[in-house]
Amino acid sequence: MSSPVIEAFPDAAAWAKAAAARLGEALAKGVTAEGRAVFAGAGGLTPSPIYARLAEADLDWSKVTATLVDERYVPETSPESNAALMKRTLLNGLAASAHFLPLYAPSVTVDRAAAEASKALAAEGGRLDAVLLGMGEDGHICSMFPESPTLKTLLTPDLKPAVYGVPPGRDGMAPPQERLSINLPYLAEAGRVVLALTGAKKRAVFEREAAGDPRIHPIAAMIAAKVPLEVLWTEAV
Repeated sequence: MSSPVIEAFPDAAAWAKAAAARLGEALAKGVTAEGRAVFAGAGGLTPSPIYARLAEADLDWSKVTATLVDERYVPETSPESNAALMKRTLLNGLAASAHFLPLYAPSVTVDRAAAEASKALAAEGGRLDAVLLGMGEDGHICSMFPESPTLKTLLTPDLKPAVYGVPPGRDGMAPPQERLSINLPYLAEAGRVVLALTGAKKRAVFEREAAGDPRIHPIAAMIAAKVPLEVLWTEAV
């Protein structure tokens, strides 16, 4: 499979505007066709300017469910919560009427919380209309980390779309704490998937990972699974 074209933008403003426009189009299409739409977004610093733009999209947000592609197993009161970040940066203004579906739940175990999140997402139709992804400098997307014991399961293309618990990394490997993550089939069945990258280093990582083994490299796995992937990049960091 050939790697998707990397679309370059001259600055961060143009990059964020383009990403938000494409995600908004996919959500509007879902609302028109099905009467509702589901958006899943990444955590971290990269998505924040895109969320700010997306929050201005002129669509019926009351018919949109927003969730996360992954989450640390922490409550929203934690400064490491992706849910808290999404609520601050996306779910305000026009987007304040969207329904938020968290992955985290104060369950006995992270795997139980993952099962509850899987059930809740399935009740929303089991399909994501629009997805915003970021990528770490180690090549991970969602919480699909190198050397993680859950990596091969998360990247198995013929499983049902689901949320899985991710244990802490061993011997200092990432992640430092338990997480929850959607799996590859959720991305493969999505309406539109935008991977937002910044900086020369991450572009080089993407190009390297795209040529990797799809069984253990998430970027290569997305390409092999024919995820509807659009890669938007700006050199600005």
